[in-house]
Amino acid sequence: MLRGGTSSVTSPLISSVGRVFGRSNMLSQAGYPFAEDQNIGRVDVSEPASISTSIAVRYATAVYEIAKEANAVKAIEDDIAALSGAMSESEDFSALISSPIYTREEQQKAISALASKMGLSGTMANTLALMAQKRRLFVLPHLLATLRDVIATEKGEVTADVVSAKALTKAQADKLAKTLKASTGKTVTLNATVDESLIGGLVVKVGSRMIDTSIRSKLNSLQNAMKEVG
Repeated sequence: MLRGGTSSVTSPLISSVGRVFGRSNMLSQAGYPFAEDQNIGRVDVSEPASISTSIAVRYATAVYEIAKEANAVKAIEDDIAALSGAMSESEDFSALISSPIYTREEQQKAISALASKMGLSGTMANTLALMAQKRRLFVLPHLLATLRDVIATEKGEVTADVVSAKALTKAQADKLAKTLKASTGKTVTLNATVDESLIGGLVVKVGSRMIDTSIRSKLNSLQNAMKEVG
């Protein structure tokens, strides 16, 4: 279920609710270099990750600059958390942004309704509307990750991606953040997700460094060692 009760909107993903936010807004005025996207129809969502990342960086840069100028970075951080939660909790939402079976118009109507229902900031709502118009919603995961990193860098922080078998308690999250701060010398913001297949333990990634203490990883290592012995 999406945060804010958005499942009632996504159940019939293509409800005829709401209109797409106007495009003659601060996003288009911010110098988005998207002219080459004007005539894109259905897209191949299997485009290389490097292309998705490149597109995401351009959107993220513009969004951050707009938010910073309006002193609304905190609102963008809230948007990132809400959208990240939506992607992890709702298969319907993930399908909406990634599946090529939905038309441009269907994506525009659904994403506009969702933005309103979730209470997203005007900047993020307009960004999603523009992405739907350009058939670029599939880069949303990259956009959120890039925005998170940009904001962390500006704050002198570092983001740690943490995957655990079950949700961390506040005490566990605080202890982990403190430990990582001691290791990196920077304030650490945790981007925590759950993967029950890990069984137990954590997988922590900070920049290019990864620490895997999961039981699944240990079992795999043990299995490989037994194969070598055999």
